[in-house]
Amino acid sequence: MKTILFIGDIVGKTGRISTRQIIPDLKKEFSPDLIIANGENSAGGAGINEKKYRELIELGIDVITLGNHVWHNKEFIKEISHCNRVVRPANFPPGAPGLDRIVYKDIGVINLLGRVFMKEMDCPFRSAGKIASELRNEVNIIIIDIHAEATSEKYALGWYLDGKVSAVLGTHTHVQTADERILPNGTAYITDIGMVGSLNSVIGVEKDTIVERFLTLMPKNFEVAKEWPVVFNAVVIAVDENTGKAVDIKRINRIIESNANG
Repeated sequence: MKTILFIGDIVGKTGRISTRQIIPDLKKEFSPDLIIANGENSAGGAGINEKKYRELIELGIDVITLGNHVWHNKEFIKEISHCNRVVRPANFPPGAPGLDRIVYKDIGVINLLGRVFMKEMDCPFRSAGKIASELRNEVNIIIIDIHAEATSEKYALGWYLDGKVSAVLGTHTHVQTADERILPNGTAYITDIGMVGSLNSVIGVEKDTIVERFLTLMPKNFEVAKEWPVVFNAVVIAVDENTGKAVDIKRINRIIESNANG
């Protein structure tokens, strides 16, 4: 049996600090064979860069997935070629830099972007089906991060891939859903894993700024919320390494009250 820990969207410095604090305890508790995290908000709340990538790897994260902010920091377009444990959405049009799949510790990882309420992309269903089919010649366990807005799109992808991959896990909305389950043919599913960010925020962003924006409809610069406590969201999945079928999925929803480093 293989155990995979998947951490939700890590938001800014607050998210990185709290992830550093909790990972040692999670390793003791679950003994994960692979740790994956969505890092597309890890640098200042939007995007990632090589420095933050290396910081997350140093924390003990094995593979980093991304999302719609992947190119927010323009320098990462060149830096991504130096980051061999980060996977960008596979359904970017041909020619995008970076890896569209990763195999690490005999586990395949695919990242996808949804299309509903988001920018136009190649079809995530067809991209996932094609890459998963290719990866099954190499590994039994395949984990998919579907970074998308619409619940219906995520669930449809779960049904489409049921029995073809080990897990279809949603990210992007930063709010953990309570619909974790094993689909009939052995694929673990959850609509959204959630985030690692300030609890008293609007999905990791300073709440007063967002409230004012809704009240006035005036543009406001988003700032990552730095207030503690921090919510830490993740899932732990148990997968039969011989069949690639998931046998269990558990949500992790923990509150980190303060910064242990002051």
